[in-house]
Amino acid sequence: MENLLVAENIYKRFGGYTALNNVSITIPKGSVFGLLGPNGAGKTTFIRIINQITMPDEGQVYLDGRPLHPEDIQHIGYLPEERGLYKSMKVGEQALYLARLKGLSKAEAKQRLQYWFEKLEITGWWDKKIQELSKGMAQKVQFVITVLHNPKLLIFDEPFSGFDPVNANIIKREILELKEKGATILFSTHRMESVEELCDYMALINKSNKLLDGKVSEIKKEYKNNTFEVGLECEHEAALMAELQEKFKVGAAHFKSINDDLKVSIQLQPHENPNDLIQYLLTKARINHFVEVIPSVNDIFIKTVTHNA
Repeated sequence: MENLLVAENIYKRFGGYTALNNVSITIPKGSVFGLLGPNGAGKTTFIRIINQITMPDEGQVYLDGRPLHPEDIQHIGYLPEERGLYKSMKVGEQALYLARLKGLSKAEAKQRLQYWFEKLEITGWWDKKIQELSKGMAQKVQFVITVLHNPKLLIFDEPFSGFDPVNANIIKREILELKEKGATILFSTHRMESVEELCDYMALINKSNKLLDGKVSEIKKEYKNNTFEVGLECEHEAALMAELQEKFKVGAAHFKSINDDLKVSIQLQPHENPNDLIQYLLTKARINHFVEVIPSVNDIFIKTVTHNA
């Protein structure tokens, strides 16, 4: 797959503090890329380097196959975690002003703003001042301003902050639609469920170092350990449990079920086949539940950061 953004061997230091230590990240075109890490990991520094707010001490960033240049800011849309709207300006006036800074003509900006305001049902806010809006309402306005000029690269830093669940889902839908239309999205968040829903790729940074990156599905495959949650219905649960403990590595399971099952987790050895496990269990009990345990992004995040603490 062709890449839109490539960051190679990025170092950034502030005095004696190293914010980024030899970080390399590649973002494929047309993907949603999750940039994860605890507070202070170096995510914001990396985003500021892409936006050319600050420059790396070493390393190089490439956008669409060539070194990043100041004029490339026209091809980037950035929604920062700390919002930057002028509170005393009217929504429409401010949106037009910021669209013009991104190179749109007044007529083109008005046309695109009308499209987005109607789509997000915020046409009645045009003459309101930002200070009259709730945090979530102002967030919608800033989202529109970020995507208005159809940039090649969209950077969303905690985009769901301030949104209720309904409006968060609206923005998620819009992000996925932008991706389908060809946008490439760098997405930084602490909400792991959003990474599960939106991201094709991810990278995890901790204490200035990149700990892992790659396709989300491939990372999950690397972290799974051949464990299955099983719900069994039988007459002699204690005897079956004792037999299972002799044959397998068995633990407790806590999934929801409408049945009064014996709930266990069973970890197989790498050479053992889950189909053989099913055949064995069918001779002992009725199987009401059988699911492979796939680690969530949240599980991977905690395990990786804790291991490298």
